[in-house]
Amino acid sequence: MSKVERLENEIRTLSTEELAAFREWFREFDADAWDREIEADALAGKLDALADRALRVHRAGKSTPL
Repeated sequence: MSKVERLENEIRTLSTEELAAFREWFREFDADAWDREIEADALAGKLDALADRALRVHRAGKSTPL
């Protein structure tokens, strides 16, 4: 049995309250992981082309206010 399968089985046994606490913990954990990934990509220059394109579109007057 894989680690993921063991976790799935454990999660299935959680009470309603425990599951709610787990969901909240995982939501925060996942958001933090996503933030770290985006930051690493930005520092590595992986988002530069997207930013450049967005700025070109905006300067050309093709963007709309939020």
